[in-house]
Parts: sequence; structure tokens; C-alpha cells
Amino acid sequence: MDLAKTIRDVPDFPKEGIIFKDITTLTKDPEALKEAVDILADHYTGQEIDLVVAVEARGYIFGAPVAYKLGAGFVPVRKVGKLPAETLREEYELEYGTDAVEMHKDAIQPGQKVLIVDDLIATGGSAAATARLVERLGGDVVGIAFLVELGFLKGVEKLKGYDVFTVIEY
Repeated sequence: MDLAKTIRDVPDFPKEGIIFKDITTLTKDPEALKEAVDILADHYTGQEIDLVVAVEARGYIFGAPVAYKLGAGFVPVRKVGKLPAETLREEYELEYGTDAVEMHKDAIQPGQKVLIVDDLIATGGSAAATARLVERLGGDVVGIAFLVELGFLKGVEKLKGYDVFTVIEY
């Protein structure tokens, strides 16, 4: 199946000049969703992943089923102020300004093998911040996986030194 053909382009969203890659057309197709999750999980089968960490919110769509398939736990990374217990925070740069993500302080134990999953990599800021959070808690980032990579934005360059896997590249 050509998964790229199941993703809809939405012009001028969220602002003029942007072509948004809408994965909801993939996720509503049972065969495409299954294939996407299988490809992501199969790439890491046999690597003894302890935890899958996924980035809010569309990363959860793929992170949780990948964790299930790998027999791993699932850890959510959220925007600031959304997690109920004590957190660690990591900021990252946007085109104009900064943003931040948080993870519970007790989410990862030192030495645990962690796979980070998100739906799409654009500039790489949130993925790099998530990797830093994992490492601050003593986790070992064994891979960072994305369904979609917007290669022209060169976000993978912010993830040098990590094993990065993408299913679809635009």
C-alpha cells in the first residue's frame, strides 16, 4: 500500500502558504492505519524496548499501538501544565519564539530503553526536546520514529546521533 497516497494535503492551513499533511485520512482507513503501525513497530521488533514515549497529540495515535505491539509501556509527553504529577520541562525553539514539553519525573527509570514516536517531523524541535527529557531521566533513546518526514525542513539534522526512522518522506 502506498501510505503517502492516503494522506490529504490541506492548502493554506494553519496559515497561507503552508500545505498541511492531514493524517486523519490515513487513520480513518483501517488497512492504512494497521500498515502504518505495523511498519513502525516492525522496525524495532527484537530491540527490547521498555517504553514508547509519544508526543502530544497526534503522536499518541501511533505511539500507543506501537507500544502494545512491542510489549512496551507507554509514556505521554504533553504541553506545559497538562500532566497532574511532578514534571520535568524542556524548551525548544520555534521559528518565532519558544515552546516547551513536559514529562512526569517518574516516567522513566535509569537504563530503560526508550523509543520516541511522533506522527510527523517538521523542524525537529519537539522531538529533540523529548529526547533530552528521556536522557535527563536516565533513559536510553534507542530510536526516534515518525510516520511522516517533511525533508525540506531538515528537522532530522536536530536529531544527529540518534537512530531516526521515517515511513513517508515528502
